[in-house]
Amino acid sequence: MNYSTAHSSRSVTLDDVRGARKMLSGVARVTAMEGSRHLSQLVGAPVHLKCENLQRTGSFKLRGAYVRIAGLLPEERAAGVVAASAGNHAQGVALASSLLGVHATVFMPNGAPLPKISATREYGAEVRLHGQVVDETLAAAQEYAERTGAVFIHPFDHPDVIAGQGTVGLEILEQCPEVGTIVVGIGGGGLAAGIAVAVKALRPDVRIVGVQAEGSAAYPPSLAAGRPVAIRHPATMADGIKVGRPGDVPFRIVAESVDEVRTVTEDQLSAALLLCLERAKLVVEPAGASPVAALLGEPHAFPGPVVAVLSGGNVDPVLLQRVLRHGMAAQGRYLAVRLRLTDRPGALATLLGVLSVVDANVLDVSHVRTDPRLGLTEAEVELHLETKGPAHCVEVGQALREAGYTVID
Repeated sequence: MNYSTAHSSRSVTLDDVRGARKMLSGVARVTAMEGSRHLSQLVGAPVHLKCENLQRTGSFKLRGAYVRIAGLLPEERAAGVVAASAGNHAQGVALASSLLGVHATVFMPNGAPLPKISATREYGAEVRLHGQVVDETLAAAQEYAERTGAVFIHPFDHPDVIAGQGTVGLEILEQCPEVGTIVVGIGGGGLAAGIAVAVKALRPDVRIVGVQAEGSAAYPPSLAAGRPVAIRHPATMADGIKVGRPGDVPFRIVAESVDEVRTVTEDQLSAALLLCLERAKLVVEPAGASPVAALLGEPHAFPGPVVAVLSGGNVDPVLLQRVLRHGMAAQGRYLAVRLRLTDRPGALATLLGVLSVVDANVLDVSHVRTDPRLGLTEAEVELHLETKGPAHCVEVGQALREAGYTVID
């Protein structure tokens, strides 16, 4: 789908961002910036976390949505607005519209998490579920706009939206004047572009690094081609940066002003989310944790002081549970083992005794006695264990084999 807008030729300036900040006064929070001792030790320089996960609606999206809708003409406001989103943009548009007295219709995919659907409705928007992927939802929203006259509020491809997101950059320079590198997640590019406009105008020496999920990285091929290029079937748990094509407006800014775009793996995203929760006591969604994932991936590549922008905290509890388990597994702190043993009284207790000796904490046990693959005297056991790291995982496997158990997986 082509996400270009009629305003694609309009530039975004520092004055635009400053004007957006005045507009957002009393609406958007000046979010906290927290130091991270753990990441600072890892990177070898001070690392600060810009907590947009604590913004109203749980993400930075309110900033751009409010500036865009506040800039509409009276007749445009009267026609209402429409948006499409799996979550964060939906909530930002819903709250912004409610504050400005504008009717909002928000299209969301059928598979959108229930907490995000409920929150969008509670902020005052009319929610319509359509399609299985965001592209289908966007198409429905744009068709609705053409049919009804409602103004389509794009999540990233509009100068007003970018100016609103750029207010994050102004806050960073005030909260950490000595900043050397800003690391920010990139989906369509609105946040990174806005931060780049504000920061490079005032501090051109500051390095700006964008981060994309490896399975949804449209910017590297687009930058190589010199124009936005769509990738097929973007795939990542980080739905906040799961965008198949850069926006025309943010792409130009990112190409000119963002120093580097890196990619991170799903394992790194999981580990970063777990670190934010355990060490910083912050609930962050996978997209919001992407800058931390980049720091974990190559910690010495970022001249300090470093500011990592935690762009959002709207994570579905079901996904959070899965991601935390994945993150623990990636760090060698969670181990799933399937093995066979002789089916006799006390066999399971003996197995658990072996695990107790090596100090592995048993979280779950599945015991199968009847299966065509098993002999008459065999049973299969699947264990979910909490471990202390990769070395401990090796120790557990070795202890099981030395005790005579056949480890299948």
